[in-house]
Amino acid sequence: MKSVGMGFCSENGMLSSWMAKKCFFFLSLLFSVCLLSGKAMAAPEKEYWAFWDKSDESNRQEIDHSQWQLILDKYLRYSEKYKMYVFVYGGVSKENMARLRVYLKGMSDIDPRKLRKKEQLAYWINVYNALTVELILKNYPVKSITRLGKGWFRTGPWKDKVIEIQGQPVSLNDIEHRIIRPLWESPRIHYAINCASIGCPDLAPKIYKASEIEAQLDEAGKRFINQNKGVNFVGGRLVLSKIFYWYGGDFGGKEGVMKELLLFSDPELRKRIEEYKGGISYHYNWKLNEYRR
Repeated sequence: MKSVGMGFCSENGMLSSWMAKKCFFFLSLLFSVCLLSGKAMAAPEKEYWAFWDKSDESNRQEIDHSQWQLILDKYLRYSEKYKMYVFVYGGVSKENMARLRVYLKGMSDIDPRKLRKKEQLAYWINVYNALTVELILKNYPVKSITRLGKGWFRTGPWKDKVIEIQGQPVSLNDIEHRIIRPLWESPRIHYAINCASIGCPDLAPKIYKASEIEAQLDEAGKRFINQNKGVNFVGGRLVLSKIFYWYGGDFGGKEGVMKELLLFSDPELRKRIEEYKGGISYHYNWKLNEYRR
Protein backbone atom coordinates (compact mmCIF):
# COMPACT_ATOMS: atom_id res chain seq x y z
CA MET A 1 0.00 0.00 0.00
CA LYS A 2 2.85 2.33 0.78
CA SER A 3 4.35 1.94 -2.69
CA VAL A 4 0.94 2.53 -4.24
CA GLY A 5 0.51 5.67 -2.19
CA MET A 6 3.94 6.92 -3.17
CA GLY A 7 3.19 6.17 -6.81
CA PHE A 8 -0.09 8.03 -6.59
CA CYS A 9 1.58 11.00 -4.93
CA SER A 10 4.34 10.99 -7.54
CA GLU A 11 1.82 10.78 -10.37
CA ASN A 12 -0.33 13.43 -8.74
CA GLY A 13 2.73 15.63 -8.32
CA MET A 14 3.60 15.26 -11.99
CA LEU A 15 0.04 16.15 -12.89
CA SER A 16 0.15 19.23 -10.68
CA SER A 17 3.45 20.27 -12.22
CA TRP A 18 2.01 19.85 -15.71
CA MET A 19 -1.07 21.89 -14.78
CA ALA A 20 1.10 24.59 -13.23
CA LYS A 21 3.17 24.87 -16.40
CA LYS A 22 0.07 25.04 -18.56
CA CYS A 23 -1.43 27.68 -16.29
CA PHE A 24 1.78 29.72 -16.33
CA PHE A 25 1.93 29.52 -20.13
CA PHE A 26 -1.68 30.67 -20.42
CA LEU A 27 -1.15 33.57 -18.03
CA SER A 28 2.06 34.56 -19.84
CA LEU A 29 0.24 34.55 -23.17
CA LEU A 30 -2.63 36.55 -21.71
CA PHE A 31 -0.24 39.08 -20.21
CA SER A 32 1.58 39.46 -23.53
CA VAL A 33 -1.71 40.08 -25.32
CA CYS A 34 -2.61 42.70 -22.72
CA LEU A 35 0.72 44.43 -23.22
CA LEU A 36 0.27 44.45 -26.97
CA SER A 37 -3.26 45.75 -26.55
CA GLY A 38 -1.91 48.46 -24.31
CA LYS A 39 0.59 49.43 -26.97
CA ALA A 40 -2.23 49.61 -29.45
CA MET A 41 -4.09 52.04 -27.17
CA ALA A 42 -1.24 54.31 -26.15
CA ALA A 43 2.22 55.54 -27.06
CA PRO A 44 5.09 56.87 -24.94
CA GLU A 45 4.83 60.51 -23.98
CA LYS A 46 7.45 63.00 -25.09
CA GLU A 47 10.23 63.12 -22.52
CA TYR A 48 12.78 65.90 -23.06
CA TRP A 49 16.41 64.72 -22.94
CA ALA A 50 18.44 67.89 -22.32
CA PHE A 51 21.78 66.25 -23.17
CA TRP A 52 20.95 66.39 -26.89
CA ASP A 53 19.51 69.91 -26.95
CA LYS A 54 22.53 71.60 -28.49
CA SER A 55 23.43 72.57 -32.04
CA ASP A 56 25.85 74.67 -34.07
CA GLU A 57 24.09 76.51 -36.87
CA SER A 58 27.44 77.75 -38.21
CA ASN A 59 28.56 74.18 -38.91
CA ARG A 60 27.90 73.38 -42.58
CA GLN A 61 29.11 69.79 -42.29
CA GLU A 62 27.06 67.19 -44.16
CA ILE A 63 27.05 63.70 -42.69
CA ASP A 64 27.79 60.93 -45.18
CA HIS A 65 24.84 58.50 -45.25
CA SER A 66 25.87 56.97 -48.60
CA GLN A 67 26.37 53.47 -47.16
CA TRP A 68 22.78 53.47 -45.90
CA GLN A 69 21.65 54.71 -49.33
CA LEU A 70 23.46 51.80 -51.01
CA ILE A 71 21.50 49.36 -48.84
CA LEU A 72 18.20 51.08 -49.61
CA ASP A 73 19.00 51.03 -53.34
CA LYS A 74 19.78 47.33 -53.18
CA TYR A 75 16.97 46.00 -50.98
CA LEU A 76 14.04 48.41 -50.92
CA ARG A 77 11.33 47.50 -53.44
CA TYR A 78 7.94 48.86 -54.35
CA SER A 79 5.20 46.27 -53.78
CA GLU A 80 2.24 46.41 -56.12
CA LYS A 81 0.38 44.13 -53.69
CA TYR A 82 0.64 46.52 -50.75
CA LYS A 83 1.15 49.71 -52.79
CA MET A 84 4.13 50.62 -50.62
CA TYR A 85 7.88 50.26 -50.25
CA VAL A 86 8.97 47.02 -48.57
CA PHE A 87 12.37 45.56 -47.70
CA VAL A 88 14.03 42.38 -49.00
CA TYR A 89 15.24 41.19 -45.59
CA GLY A 90 15.79 37.65 -46.81
CA GLY A 91 18.12 38.78 -49.58
CA VAL A 92 20.66 40.83 -47.62
CA SER A 93 24.17 39.47 -48.14
CA LYS A 94 26.78 39.09 -45.40
CA GLU A 95 28.76 41.82 -47.13
CA ASN A 96 25.90 44.30 -46.90
CA MET A 97 25.04 43.25 -43.36
CA ALA A 98 28.63 44.17 -42.52
CA ARG A 99 28.20 47.43 -44.48
CA LEU A 100 25.21 48.30 -42.31
CA ARG A 101 27.17 47.60 -39.13
CA VAL A 102 30.04 49.78 -40.33
CA TYR A 103 27.62 52.59 -41.21
CA LEU A 104 26.01 52.49 -37.76
CA LYS A 105 29.42 52.34 -36.06
CA GLY A 106 30.36 55.47 -37.98
CA MET A 107 27.16 57.18 -36.88
CA SER A 108 27.84 56.24 -33.25
CA ASP A 109 31.19 58.04 -33.45
CA ILE A 110 29.57 61.33 -34.46
CA ASP A 111 28.52 63.99 -31.97
CA PRO A 112 25.21 65.24 -33.46
CA ARG A 113 25.16 68.16 -31.00
CA LYS A 114 27.89 69.82 -33.09
CA LEU A 115 25.69 69.82 -36.19
CA ARG A 116 23.10 72.35 -37.30
CA LYS A 117 19.50 71.44 -36.46
CA LYS A 118 18.41 70.21 -39.89
CA GLU A 119 21.52 68.05 -40.19
CA GLN A 120 20.76 66.64 -36.76
CA LEU A 121 17.22 65.72 -37.75
CA ALA A 122 18.40 63.94 -40.90
CA TYR A 123 21.01 62.14 -38.79
CA TRP A 124 18.50 60.89 -36.20
CA ILE A 125 15.92 59.75 -38.78
CA ASN A 126 18.50 57.84 -40.85
CA VAL A 127 20.02 56.25 -37.75
CA TYR A 128 16.60 55.21 -36.42
CA ASN A 129 15.60 53.58 -39.70
CA ALA A 130 18.95 51.84 -40.16
CA LEU A 131 18.86 50.50 -36.58
CA THR A 132 15.37 49.13 -37.15
CA VAL A 133 16.45 47.28 -40.29
CA GLU A 134 19.50 45.92 -38.46
CA LEU A 135 17.30 44.61 -35.62
CA ILE A 136 15.10 42.74 -38.08
CA LEU A 137 18.10 41.30 -39.92
CA LYS A 138 19.65 40.07 -36.67
CA ASN A 139 16.45 38.20 -35.83
CA TYR A 140 15.27 37.21 -39.30
CA PRO A 141 13.08 35.36 -40.10
CA VAL A 142 10.45 37.02 -37.92
CA LYS A 143 6.79 37.77 -38.61
CA SER A 144 6.61 41.07 -36.75
CA ILE A 145 8.89 43.49 -34.96
CA THR A 146 6.59 43.07 -31.96
CA ARG A 147 8.12 39.57 -31.52
CA LEU A 148 11.49 41.16 -30.70
CA GLY A 149 12.77 42.74 -27.51
CA LYS A 150 14.59 41.70 -24.36
CA GLY A 151 12.87 40.11 -21.39
CA TRP A 152 10.26 37.39 -20.96
CA PHE A 153 7.28 39.33 -22.26
CA ARG A 154 8.35 40.63 -25.66
CA THR A 155 6.32 43.42 -27.22
CA GLY A 156 9.01 45.01 -29.38
CA PRO A 157 12.60 46.25 -29.15
CA TRP A 158 11.86 49.93 -28.68
CA LYS A 159 13.05 50.19 -25.07
CA ASP A 160 16.24 48.19 -25.63
CA LYS A 161 19.49 50.16 -25.78
CA VAL A 162 20.73 49.44 -29.31
CA ILE A 163 23.49 51.99 -29.88
CA GLU A 164 25.87 54.15 -27.86
CA ILE A 165 26.41 57.74 -28.96
CA GLN A 166 28.72 60.09 -27.09
CA GLY A 167 28.78 57.74 -24.13
CA GLN A 168 24.98 57.58 -23.94
CA PRO A 169 23.21 54.23 -24.41
CA VAL A 170 20.33 55.01 -26.76
CA SER A 171 17.13 53.09 -27.62
CA LEU A 172 14.69 53.57 -30.49
CA ASN A 173 12.24 55.06 -27.99
CA ASP A 174 14.93 57.51 -26.90
CA ILE A 175 15.46 58.68 -30.47
CA GLU A 176 11.76 59.08 -31.21
CA HIS A 177 10.24 60.20 -27.93
CA ARG A 178 13.12 61.81 -26.02
CA ILE A 179 15.02 63.46 -28.87
CA ILE A 180 13.12 63.98 -32.14
CA ARG A 181 9.62 64.70 -30.84
CA PRO A 182 10.59 67.09 -28.01
CA LEU A 183 13.32 68.93 -29.94
CA TRP A 184 11.53 69.41 -33.27
CA GLU A 185 7.86 69.47 -32.26
CA SER A 186 6.74 68.51 -35.77
CA PRO A 187 4.12 65.82 -36.39
CA ARG A 188 5.68 65.14 -39.79
CA ILE A 189 8.45 63.11 -38.17
CA HIS A 190 5.88 60.32 -37.71
CA TYR A 191 5.87 59.90 -41.50
CA ALA A 192 9.66 59.55 -41.63
CA ILE A 193 10.65 57.01 -38.98
CA ASN A 194 9.88 53.43 -39.89
CA CYS A 195 8.99 50.55 -37.54
CA ALA A 196 9.41 47.73 -40.09
CA SER A 197 5.65 47.13 -40.28
CA ILE A 198 3.07 47.17 -43.05
CA GLY A 199 1.03 49.73 -41.12
CA CYS A 200 3.93 52.11 -40.64
CA PRO A 201 4.67 54.97 -43.05
CA ASP A 202 6.95 53.65 -45.79
CA LEU A 203 10.67 53.40 -45.38
CA ALA A 204 11.68 56.14 -47.81
CA PRO A 205 13.79 55.11 -50.83
CA LYS A 206 16.09 58.10 -50.34
CA ILE A 207 18.14 59.00 -47.28
CA TYR A 208 17.12 62.13 -45.44
CA LYS A 209 19.30 65.16 -46.14
CA ALA A 210 19.39 68.49 -44.33
CA SER A 211 19.18 70.39 -47.62
CA GLU A 212 16.00 68.56 -48.64
CA ILE A 213 14.42 67.51 -45.37
CA GLU A 214 11.45 69.89 -45.35
CA ALA A 215 10.35 68.73 -48.79
CA GLN A 216 11.11 65.10 -47.87
CA LEU A 217 8.89 65.26 -44.77
CA ASP A 218 6.07 66.79 -46.81
CA GLU A 219 6.50 64.07 -49.44
CA ALA A 220 6.39 61.36 -46.77
CA GLY A 221 3.21 62.85 -45.31
CA LYS A 222 1.55 63.06 -48.71
CA ARG A 223 2.50 59.47 -49.55
CA PHE A 224 1.20 58.07 -46.25
CA ILE A 225 -2.08 59.97 -46.13
CA ASN A 226 -2.93 58.94 -49.69
CA GLN A 227 -2.28 55.26 -48.96
CA ASN A 228 -5.10 53.07 -47.64
CA LYS A 229 -3.08 52.30 -44.53
CA GLY A 230 -3.02 56.01 -43.72
CA VAL A 231 -6.55 57.04 -44.67
CA ASN A 232 -9.29 54.83 -45.99
CA PHE A 233 -13.06 54.53 -46.22
CA VAL A 234 -14.42 51.09 -45.36
CA GLY A 235 -18.14 50.54 -45.79
CA GLY A 236 -18.55 54.31 -45.89
CA ARG A 237 -16.75 54.82 -42.55
CA LEU A 238 -13.52 56.79 -42.22
CA VAL A 239 -10.65 54.55 -41.07
CA LEU A 240 -7.35 56.17 -40.08
CA SER A 241 -3.98 54.79 -39.13
CA LYS A 242 -3.59 54.43 -35.36
CA ILE A 243 -0.67 56.83 -35.67
CA PHE A 244 -3.27 59.58 -35.71
CA TYR A 245 -4.74 58.13 -32.51
CA TRP A 246 -1.50 57.38 -30.66
CA TYR A 247 0.03 60.75 -31.51
CA GLY A 248 -3.10 62.83 -31.86
CA GLY A 249 -1.67 65.41 -29.49
CA ASP A 250 1.31 66.00 -31.77
CA PHE A 251 -1.10 66.91 -34.55
CA GLY A 252 -3.14 69.24 -32.34
CA GLY A 253 -5.96 66.88 -31.39
CA LYS A 254 -8.79 65.65 -33.59
CA GLU A 255 -9.21 69.00 -35.31
CA GLY A 256 -5.48 69.15 -36.03
CA VAL A 257 -5.54 65.63 -37.44
CA MET A 258 -8.34 66.53 -39.84
CA LYS A 259 -6.42 69.63 -40.99
CA GLU A 260 -3.37 67.44 -41.56
CA LEU A 261 -5.39 65.01 -43.68
CA LEU A 262 -6.76 67.83 -45.80
CA LEU A 263 -3.30 69.39 -46.17
CA PHE A 264 -1.70 66.32 -47.72
CA SER A 265 -4.60 64.46 -49.36
CA ASP A 266 -5.10 64.35 -53.11
CA PRO A 267 -8.14 66.29 -54.47
CA GLU A 268 -10.53 63.31 -54.65
CA LEU A 269 -9.71 62.13 -51.13
CA ARG A 270 -9.78 65.69 -49.78
CA LYS A 271 -13.29 66.21 -51.12
CA ARG A 272 -14.50 62.99 -49.51
CA ILE A 273 -12.96 63.92 -46.14
CA GLU A 274 -14.48 67.41 -46.27
CA GLU A 275 -17.94 65.96 -46.89
CA TYR A 276 -17.66 63.23 -44.26
CA LYS A 277 -19.77 63.65 -41.10
CA GLY A 278 -19.52 60.23 -39.41
CA GLY A 279 -17.31 58.62 -36.81
CA ILE A 280 -13.72 57.48 -37.11
CA SER A 281 -12.17 54.03 -36.68
CA TYR A 282 -8.46 53.25 -36.38
CA HIS A 283 -6.35 50.43 -37.77
CA TYR A 284 -2.73 49.26 -37.78
CA ASN A 285 -0.98 46.26 -39.35
CA TRP A 286 2.05 45.03 -37.41
CA LYS A 287 3.01 42.44 -40.04
CA LEU A 288 6.64 42.75 -41.20
CA ASN A 289 7.14 45.08 -44.17
CA GLU A 290 8.86 42.32 -46.09
CA TYR A 291 9.11 42.05 -49.85
CA ARG A 292 7.67 38.82 -51.22
CA ARG A 293 7.29 37.89 -54.88
